[in-house]
Amino acid sequence: MTDHALEIGLVLYPGAQEAAVLGITDLFKVADDIAIAQQADTPRLRITRWQPGRGTAPARVVDVASGVNSAPAVLILPPSLTTPAPETIDRHLVDWLEAQHGAGVILSSVCAGAFPLAETGVLKGRAATTHWRYTETFRKRYPEVNLDTDRLIIDEGDLFTAGGAMSWTDLGLRLVDRYLGPRIMVETARMLLIDPAGREQRYYSTFSPVLTHGDAAILKVQHWLHATAAKETSLAVLSEKAGLEERTLLRRFQAATGMTTTEYGQHLRVSKARELLELGRYPVDRIAWEVGYADAGAFRKVFTRIVGLTPGEYRKRFNAAIE
Repeated sequence: MTDHALEIGLVLYPGAQEAAVLGITDLFKVADDIAIAQQADTPRLRITRWQPGRGTAPARVVDVASGVNSAPAVLILPPSLTTPAPETIDRHLVDWLEAQHGAGVILSSVCAGAFPLAETGVLKGRAATTHWRYTETFRKRYPEVNLDTDRLIIDEGDLFTAGGAMSWTDLGLRLVDRYLGPRIMVETARMLLIDPAGREQRYYSTFSPVLTHGDAAILKVQHWLHATAAKETSLAVLSEKAGLEERTLLRRFQAATGMTTTEYGQHLRVSKARELLELGRYPVDRIAWEVGYADAGAFRKVFTRIVGLTPGEYRKRFNAAIE
């Protein structure tokens, strides 16, 4: 067990469902206790709650690990049983969330929490979900978001959105899997009697991008790669986005993320391919094209190297549509 903490902050915007806040706090506490008992080489989870004041940015109001020095790695906007009206969404909260994302913090929402998240603008051009009954309202307010309310949870790497009010369990398990690993996730689900069947194919995505390195130019490139699904990874384009010379970009990108720009793009594309293999029936050649590979053979080689299974084997094991 490592001695550093990973802070997950729950944002108490007006109307946030208290039951979900308490439930997800308990879920992370159970996961943390299991990791400690198994002496897992994982960070301790620090669960905090953040609440805006009158005319001020959010501040910590509850801390389950007081005295631990950390900054949020993930912020969660819990569900709400009502649709947040635009005039009720605090601009200080919105500005703070946008700044946190710009600093590398992963933002996530559950159900109607997608509304204040969308107000920040970080979802423009990105895939997102919310409760199906909010579909029309959400699309009218935020037409530049690629809304897909047929999906339970959407993982964009630096942004997570979950659908219905109870999908905080899915989001919680997904985050446990990312930071504590699949074994701890499964044990957490078993302890809480949450059935992961039918969802576990989405839990074994191992790509966890580093977004808290503090290099603003590289973070800008990462956000652009996530937004475009890494379909364009030429050094000329990435250098332009970063405002850096190509050699400087390569050096700083490797130092910040632990990967080359090519490797990073491959992992992003493979993550998208996994979703298509899990959820649909497209032929593998079509999926290769959809995620940016003109050569299906090259796609198969990259996928197999990263995942350890061929695309066909992966589909056979995890596709929910196969009877």
